Amino acid sequence: MFLRLFAFLPLALAAPLFVLPAQAERLPDFADLVDDEYRAVVNISTSRSVDPREGGLPPGFSLPEDEDSPFGDLLRRFFGEEGRPPMPDDTASLGSGFIISEDGYILTNTHVVEQADSIIVRLHDRRQYEAEVIGVDERSDVALLRVDAEGLPIVRIGDPETLRVGEWVLAIGSPFGFDHSVTAGIVSAKQRSLPNDNYVPFIQTDVAINPGNSGGPLFNLAGEVIGVNAQIFSRTGGFMGLSFAIPIDVAMDVADQLRTEGRVVRGWLGVVIQEVTRELAQSFGMDRAEGALVARVLEGSPAADAGLRIGDVIVAFDGRAVTRSSALPPMVGRTSVGNSVDVDIIREGERMTVEVEIGELPDDDVAAADPPEPAEEAQPDHGRLGLAVEPVPAEVRRERGVEEGGVHVREVEPGPARDAGLRPGDVITMVDSRDIEDVEDFRRRIDALEPGDSVAVLVQRRDGPQFIAIELAEGGS
Repeated sequence: MFLRLFAFLPLALAAPLFVLPAQAERLPDFADLVDDEYRAVVNISTSRSVDPREGGLPPGFSLPEDEDSPFGDLLRRFFGEEGRPPMPDDTASLGSGFIISEDGYILTNTHVVEQADSIIVRLHDRRQYEAEVIGVDERSDVALLRVDAEGLPIVRIGDPETLRVGEWVLAIGSPFGFDHSVTAGIVSAKQRSLPNDNYVPFIQTDVAINPGNSGGPLFNLAGEVIGVNAQIFSRTGGFMGLSFAIPIDVAMDVADQLRTEGRVVRGWLGVVIQEVTRELAQSFGMDRAEGALVARVLEGSPAADAGLRIGDVIVAFDGRAVTRSSALPPMVGRTSVGNSVDVDIIREGERMTVEVEIGELPDDDVAAADPPEPAEEAQPDHGRLGLAVEPVPAEVRRERGVEEGGVHVREVEPGPARDAGLRPGDVITMVDSRDIEDVEDFRRRIDALEPGDSVAVLVQRRDGPQFIAIELAEGGS
């Protein structure tokens, strides 16, 4: 078998050499682009001081007096003889960014700089500056920094609207701390909606993005920035061919508002929407499945004032077609508060237009988020640990004595969590000695872990509480 494999290797290695001249001319050469643009890309390192008094055993827990107790051994392993884990004085993380003005304004991701006590920006020529956070926007994951410098190199801003699926794009960043690393690929899709990111129509690419690339620029072949690299989809924690970038027009709009107003204002319609399936389209007398189905209209919202109803299907907003429900929130969010826009709907099989005066999105934006899609279409997010989690059902809370917070393990795939012994039905109430508030809080804490970290999670089971150690594989994101 091995001989047969190696016998084909020379042919396989030689195959790329037989490229027709016409094909070779069509392959992009990124060298000039990189030479022209890399100077405006920066490395961002952050640090956060950690109070050594943080953590410890949960309230009501103490170390068992019986030295032979296996539960006591496990607690001492993670929390020490005094019931407190050894904590580092500070933590550090790495990311990327790029300079958008000669006087030191820099774009990056919110998750790169959140909770940081110190932010150091390093330029291509090894100069270092301590950065000030001008503002962050969690909904778009865009952060605006500034360093005290003048005459800095800047990027050129492109137009994501002209970007075509299949077009070559290039990323420059600091994956794993390797400054100014370059990766390239193509645009895989546009207008992607991701869970919990209703206001960003992501650009999907197959450009290799890894930890440290976050916040870095995505260039087109003209050397213009058309996106901010922000997320990857992965079942292993490493790059798997699915990367997502925030369109630069969305990011620049957020940056302008942070610079001038100190916060981001978004438009608000006041409806809860869901996808229109083929079966629903037929029931509404529609020729095809399109638009956003109104599942709820919030009292006192702009939608309610305009007369929108439950069961309306929004098929166009301000003259732009709404092909899927995920397309609507970004359209509404970028509409100026106070503007009156035409909303085309299908009601009882008839198309009509309703004029709506857009309000300001409140801090609690439940009205803008889609409810879960039908179970047969839902794709659970198993995250870095291989876990799909959900809010804790009321009956499980009563059974396990969990009054508030926590997450319920719905599914366990092969991965670190299964290897550690977690199983469906577990209720996770703590991660790394901190209470878990909800699903979003759980994902945020897991995403903050570094490759190779070992973390203790407190699991509530029918037979009582148990700490379980989960180790993240080296090389994960």
